[in-house]
Amino acid sequence: MLEHVPHWLGGLLRNVRAGHSRLVAAQDGVVTGDARLDLSSMAFGDGDRLPIRFTADGEGVSPPLHWRGVPAGTAGLALIVEDPDAPAPNPLVHAILWGIPADETMLAEGALTPDGSGEADGRDVGLNSYRREGWLPPDPPTGHGTHDYVFQLFALGELPDLAPDPGRRDVVAAIRGRVLAAGLLTGTYSRGEEADVPVGAVQPA
Repeated sequence: MLEHVPHWLGGLLRNVRAGHSRLVAAQDGVVTGDARLDLSSMAFGDGDRLPIRFTADGEGVSPPLHWRGVPAGTAGLALIVEDPDAPAPNPLVHAILWGIPADETMLAEGALTPDGSGEADGRDVGLNSYRREGWLPPDPPTGHGTHDYVFQLFALGELPDLAPDPGRRDVVAAIRGRVLAAGLLTGTYSRGEEADVPVGAVQPA
């Protein structure tokens, strides 16, 4: 959808961004301790550009994720992926997954797909900012600059029941005061930006 925003308009909105301080992990009372989850992906490194496969310019599937360091006493995990660089009052939600079993350590590529009312093991794919279940592929406006896509994983000491297909507000309320450990992983993406050329690299004529 945002690929149709003209380059001039994207450039005009370049400094209009929700801000990293509005990420779920940065909200008051959400992450209160220092325990960290080691969250990573075999598809990209922390701070690296997302492969096009995972964006609206490619197949648009969700990337694989892996994690370690889930503390004892974890009842389940929650994942939320947000774009704090969206030209909006709040970060754009790209995915929510509630109720990941505590003994799991990965999500396969393409795992964030609509699942109706959830799975038998308690996990439930929630609503992205377009009010749809599943992965909302990165789709930044052309000329708006680089966007961060922040994968936030929370290990929870309690896993309260939520209505099917939870949204951002539901998740924030449910995890506040219950986070035992958290992990963050950031991928980036942009449209209409000049590619960085390493020092000494030969540019095409």
